[in-house]
Amino acid sequence: MGTQQDLYGNPVSSDAAALPYLNDFAEGFVACEMRVLRILDIAAQDPSPLVQTWCAALHLFAEDAQAARQARPFLQRARAQLAQAHEREAQWLAAVEAWADGDTPLAAQRLEALLQHYPRDLAALKLAHYHAFNLGDSPAMLRMALAAQAHCADIPYFHGMLAFAYEQCHLLGQAERAARQALQLRFKEPWAHHALAHVLLTQGRVDEGLAFMQSASSSWTGLNSFMQTHNWWHLALFLMEDARHDEALQLHDSQVWGVVPAYSQDQIGSISLLARLELEGVDVGPRWQQLSPYLLQRQHDHVLPFLDLQYLYGLARAGQWEAAQQLLVSMQGHADAQVQPRLRTAWQDVCLPAAQGLLAHAQGQYGQAAHQLGPLIARLVEVGGSHAQRDLFNQLYWSALRHSGQWTALQNLVQPWHNQQPQSKRLAAHMRRIYQGLGLPPSLAA
Repeated sequence: MGTQQDLYGNPVSSDAAALPYLNDFAEGFVACEMRVLRILDIAAQDPSPLVQTWCAALHLFAEDAQAARQARPFLQRARAQLAQAHEREAQWLAAVEAWADGDTPLAAQRLEALLQHYPRDLAALKLAHYHAFNLGDSPAMLRMALAAQAHCADIPYFHGMLAFAYEQCHLLGQAERAARQALQLRFKEPWAHHALAHVLLTQGRVDEGLAFMQSASSSWTGLNSFMQTHNWWHLALFLMEDARHDEALQLHDSQVWGVVPAYSQDQIGSISLLARLELEGVDVGPRWQQLSPYLLQRQHDHVLPFLDLQYLYGLARAGQWEAAQQLLVSMQGHADAQVQPRLRTAWQDVCLPAAQGLLAHAQGQYGQAAHQLGPLIARLVEVGGSHAQRDLFNQLYWSALRHSGQWTALQNLVQPWHNQQPQSKRLAAHMRRIYQGLGLPPSLAA
């Protein structure tokens, strides 16, 4: 096997016949497209390290309890062929092995080291972003993207990744410029659509965000289920800010839930949207019960604390109290078993007490929920998820304060958000209710 180059100029040692499949992975991964899966078609015939490593990565993206076990045969085959591998491919293997072992901080570290030598390895950048994001380390996302910027200016998908890194660091002007640069190069860049949706929502540009996402939605074809459902989820959030709850619920049913219902990200998209709708007084009918069979299978996953928190709340809202308690016990066992310091802190000091607060909210124990969640709000970044995703926990905390009559604390929290997002009919309605609870004129919310 001679060394070749992929579409971004990175060295690969696989046979020429494998190159189209490697290119489909390299570009399909950053484009969030289903063609990334084509590399599985050659896994049985091509034992080369990069093919096997990337097949292992695809299995790990299942984000379930079986993922690591299913990935290991591919990693073993890659390790057996390592003598024929390029150094870049050896670094890829080491990073994915760390991921399979559950040491995601080490995986992120190894990918960042790879990127120092191969800055146009956008698949490595995307995976490094995935791990840093799940660790709540948005500065690392930005650091890696900026280091690659001079080498990747021609690639639209790079600018989408840069935009999201900026946005997660609260650098919204830079994020919008990077997203729009991506869209100038290629309008069908769903990660750039996603990054711009974050910016517009954070800045309260509700009308603009709704119009933009609606205009972009016709291009959300051929995408993986996460990217497809997640961008529709973002569109539903704009509808909710505009108090168009019926339309948001319709989007849940038609676009957010049911694409790949067994997949983790589809499940948490549904949980998050249903919970937000309920917080606005919407009756979601039997949808929690329709979701619960999938959540009952998640009781021993513990892939990411951010996922477990939402599985727990979904089970509780479905009335699966015993299963929710069993999940909480299993989460405690997983937290106790953590040896990696960063992960142990996230699970023990943030995730577990937050889980108790979420369970208390679902049970209607609002005073306890407020007591549990309040001190954790500033630390929830440590469990992963984006600002927009973690806002669910803010909203549940606000709900707990309201139901327990803590109007003064609630006014102090919500009014600054309303100031920042004056177009939000959702926040305006909350502020009217808060001022009424305080014995002040609801007109102050105008």
